[in-house]
Amino acid sequence: MTAPATLLEARKLAKFYPVEGGARGARLHAVDEVDLVVGAGESVGLVGESGCGKSTMVRLLARLVDPSSGTIALSGRDITEVSQVRFVRSPDRARIQVVFQDPTESLNPSFRVFRAIADPLKRLQGLRNATDIEARVRRAAELVGLPLELLQRYPHQLSGGQRARVGIARAIAVEPSLLILDEPTSALDVSVQAVVLKLLAELRERLGMSYLFVSHDLNVVRLLCSRVAVMYLGKIVEIGPTEALFTNPHHPYTAALVGSIPDPLAGGTRGLVSTAIRQARSIPIHAPAASTAAVQRAPTSAIASCLCCEQWAAITPPPVT
Repeated sequence: MTAPATLLEARKLAKFYPVEGGARGARLHAVDEVDLVVGAGESVGLVGESGCGKSTMVRLLARLVDPSSGTIALSGRDITEVSQVRFVRSPDRARIQVVFQDPTESLNPSFRVFRAIADPLKRLQGLRNATDIEARVRRAAELVGLPLELLQRYPHQLSGGQRARVGIARAIAVEPSLLILDEPTSALDVSVQAVVLKLLAELRERLGMSYLFVSHDLNVVRLLCSRVAVMYLGKIVEIGPTEALFTNPHHPYTAALVGSIPDPLAGGTRGLVSTAIRQARSIPIHAPAASTAAVQRAPTSAIASCLCCEQWAAITPPPVT
């Protein structure tokens, strides 16, 4: 199978923060010389526990903050040559969009839904014609299954699932090449999560976008992504095809994450999961694959046992609740 053409490539990407009250020159390595490639039309998962550097990685790749070192190339062109402040006015700004974790926090409460979706069209693509803007907003709303009568409502008048769709519509309105999804369903009920995840899968097929899907939910990543990168202490310790990584993890930390997937059909896993994570954390980042045998694994089973996966095939995105 031919590998997709490279869309985004990060090389030796790093972000350091000074440690207040620490030793002179002490720095926190939030992201520590990471390499990551996302192909055109590809869906890549980025997983890891809280505090491992995933959110900082998102902000770096989306050019919301400047890196301390390293490069990011978009379609072969280095986009770190300009500062974050100048990148806002670059034509490449529209090519990388983010769907944030909490739509309630990321939507302007004073903007009606129509204005929230239209805003990036005006700012990033310079649209001024009211007819063109309305047509693009309506198309984005229809793509995410958002009823047009909701376009004149404010965010607080919408349900959680509806706000999630507004956040997605706002991001895809400018037709990006890469959509970075930062825990986009973590604030939603399980039944609504399944609807939104199915919608995201259909949008990628329909629009041909690339996804970088950031999550701590391995079941979701396994459903949506063809490759998965595992982040630990600011570094990517393992990356590979999804099924290979889930069935034969090489790094001990990856093995612990896979072993922590809940299995409703097996009882008494909590102690094993806790033991696995403790053991993995005691192993160096560059531990050899042989060390995996030392990690006690919790029982796992097919991911179809989770509620989200059971409902996956039967759910049609609209109507919105």
